[in-house]
Amino acid sequence: MDYKKSKAPVNTVTRNIMDLCRDTDNIYESVAIIAKRANQISVQIKEDLSKKLAEFASYNDSLEEVFENREQIEISRYYEKLPKPTLLATQEFIEDKVYWRDPLRETSSEEN
Repeated sequence: MDYKKSKAPVNTVTRNIMDLCRDTDNIYESVAIIAKRANQISVQIKEDLSKKLAEFASYNDSLEEVFENREQIEISRYYEKLPKPTLLATQEFIEDKVYWRDPLRETSSEEN
């Protein structure tokens, strides 16, 4: 996923609570869904960053050979400028791009 192409804001935005509970009818359930998605995004971003920075890993024990790698700094800056995972998850939830299901609702609808 290309996080830069997301329409999520970089800064914190005040949201209308009614927009967030439109699909679930419960703000707490919506927040729980957004939080779980934010955790997934955070893990994915961390894995991507670790893979890119692993290329620059130095396994030498000599402190004299430590130097700043400009490419490594640029990669770090790119990830620092990304929107926070909570903002990305909230934007995905508002745009109905998050798949979620409630097993309790599914079983109650099957019984009726």
